[in-house]
Amino acid sequence: MPEQFHRPIRRPSTAFDNLVGSSGSVEARRVAHATASALVQRARDDESGESARRLIEFTSEFGIDDIAELWADAPAVSLPGALWRLYLLQLSIHNDSQTAALLYERGRVELRSVDAVIAGAPAPASPEELVTLIDTILRGVFQGDFAVALERAAAFCRVQVSGATHVADDYEATEAERATQLTARARRLHTFANDLTAAAGLWRVGSLN
Repeated sequence: MPEQFHRPIRRPSTAFDNLVGSSGSVEARRVAHATASALVQRARDDESGESARRLIEFTSEFGIDDIAELWADAPAVSLPGALWRLYLLQLSIHNDSQTAALLYERGRVELRSVDAVIAGAPAPASPEELVTLIDTILRGVFQGDFAVALERAAAFCRVQVSGATHVADDYEATEAERATQLTARARRLHTFANDLTAAAGLWRVGSLN
């Protein structure tokens, strides 16, 4: 992918909650780990920040197909697996920042934890501010403290889980299908939060690969 920033690709219409990988081969997983490591190292070595900027803007410009092909099948708690989850979070917020802001604010109000503080969004956060937040978190992966960036993303997920769960309860009596969708979203984000937290721990001891 490093030499393919110029190549436009199809932006998928698949919803965030349905974006999953297929079963991959051993060779595909080897390539996933190699490309993830190379991209992170390249961005961190580029003092100009240009590589990081291009990686942060990649899905907005080119979609997520290439990233999915490389990383969607990687183990959840791995470098490519963590990057895949971060890009999915970014895509979900960029594509529907209004819903993201609604769920985040509801979660911030309901959740009795420091997760909203760790995530670092304003209170309350506008849709535009959440777009900035997720881009800032992704920038931390490529230019800052990688583990802190993962922990911020995990905290963001937990706030969203709380919001999606409570809004699902609101819809349960009148719009059961919408409630089911929100519950599924909460379940997936909960898994993301756990995966990203575990990945952060491994990164801190030099074992995330």
